[in-house]
Amino acid sequence: MSAAPDAASAKVSSTDQPPTAAKYPVTDRVREALAISLRGCDELLPQEEWLHKLARSEATGVPLRIKFGMDPTAPDLHLGHTVVLNKMRALQDLGHVVIPLIGDFTTTIGDPSGRNSTRPPLTREQIEANAKTYFDQIRLVIDIERAEVRYNSEWSDPLGARGMIQLAARYTVARMMERDDFAKRYAGNTPISVHEFLYPLMQGYDSVALRSDLELGGTDQKFNLLMGRHLQHEYGQEPQCVLTMPLLEGTDGVEKMSKSKGNYIGISEPANVMFAKVLSINDELMWRWYTLLSFRPEAEIAALRREVEAGRNPKDAKVMLAKEITARFHGAAAADAAHEDFQRRAAGGVPDDIPEVSLAGAPLGIGALLKQAGLAPSSSEAMRLIEQGGVKVDGSTVSDKGLKLDAGRYVVQVGKRKFARVTLTA
Repeated sequence: MSAAPDAASAKVSSTDQPPTAAKYPVTDRVREALAISLRGCDELLPQEEWLHKLARSEATGVPLRIKFGMDPTAPDLHLGHTVVLNKMRALQDLGHVVIPLIGDFTTTIGDPSGRNSTRPPLTREQIEANAKTYFDQIRLVIDIERAEVRYNSEWSDPLGARGMIQLAARYTVARMMERDDFAKRYAGNTPISVHEFLYPLMQGYDSVALRSDLELGGTDQKFNLLMGRHLQHEYGQEPQCVLTMPLLEGTDGVEKMSKSKGNYIGISEPANVMFAKVLSINDELMWRWYTLLSFRPEAEIAALRREVEAGRNPKDAKVMLAKEITARFHGAAAADAAHEDFQRRAAGGVPDDIPEVSLAGAPLGIGALLKQAGLAPSSSEAMRLIEQGGVKVDGSTVSDKGLKLDAGRYVVQVGKRKFARVTLTA
C-alpha cells in the first residue's frame, strides 16, 4: 500500500471528481451489479455516483475498492454482523477488491454510535485476541485469499499528535454535534468525552488511507461513513460512496440481534444449535432473513414466498433457510445432520450428542438433579417446569415434585431441546 496522505497536505483536485455517465456507458452488466448492490440495502449514497464508478470499472477493467471496518470489541460474531459481510462477499464475487478492516486503533477510542455513555476502553491484549478471532470468523463469509485484510493501526499510529491535530482541523464542532447520539447526550446533560469526537474522524481517515471507493456499514454508522466522503474530498481524493445495511432483528423478531439481549445466533455455535435457532423465528421474520442472509436469487425467494402464500407449509421454507445458513458455517453434511437431529427431537427422540453428566448423592430429588445437571437454573425453577409438564425422565413425564431417583443412568429432558444423560451414584 502507498503511504497514507500527509495530514498537513493535499488540496481538492478538480480532476478527482466522480466519473460521468457520458464517458463510461452503463451496460447490462453494470445494471446487474447495481441491482446486487441494492439488494436488501437501506441506502446507497449517492446512487448515481456508484453507478458511474461501476461503469468506469467495467470499461477500464480496474476493480473498485470496497471497505468494511470492524472494531474487535468482543470475541464472537453473530448473524447480525454477517449482513454487511454478505454484501461484501457479493461485491467481491463481481471482481472487486474487498477490504475487511480490523479497527485495532479505533477500538482504543471506542465507537460512540448509538451510545448514551462513553464506551469503556479495552486493553491491547483484549483487542489483539478479539482481532484474531474476528479474522478466523470472517473467512467463513469472505474469500480471504482474494481480500485485502488491513489493520488501521498501520496508518493511525504513525499519524502522531501533530497529524491528529491537523486532521481534527478539517471538521467543525458544530457539524460534529449534528450527530444524533451526540446531540441527544448534550441535550440530556450526559457527558461527552473529547476523545469520542476523534472516532468518526479516524474512521473517515481510514477511507483516505485506503483510497476507498465504497464503504459498507450498518444504518447506525451513516454519520461515520459520510465522514469518509468528507475527508477524502478534503484530501483531494474522489469521495467514496456509502452503502448502509439494515440492522438484523434477532430471534425474538423485535430487538436488534445482540448477545446482551440473548436473541443472537453466533456463527461459531454448534450446527444443531444454529439450525434449531433459525427454525425458532416467526414466519414474517423469515422472509426478512431470506433477503439479508440468504444467497439465493431474489426471484427464487419471491417464488418460494408465493408458494407459501398459496398454501405451502412455511416450515418448508424455514428449513431451507436453516440448512443454507448452517451449511455456510458448518458444511452441508453438518446441516443435514442438524436437520435430522431436529426431527428426532420433534418426534420425541433423543439426540445422539447430548451431554453426559455424573452426579453423586443418590437418592437425589428431581429438583436438585435438574439444577446440578444444568437443566434448570434453580430448584424453584425446576419445580415450576415440573408443574408445567416440561420434565421427562427416560421418556416419561414427571408429575411428582417429590420424586427421588436412585443410583443409575437416566436420560433427562427439559422442554423440547434440553437433554442430559445423567449417571447418578450414591
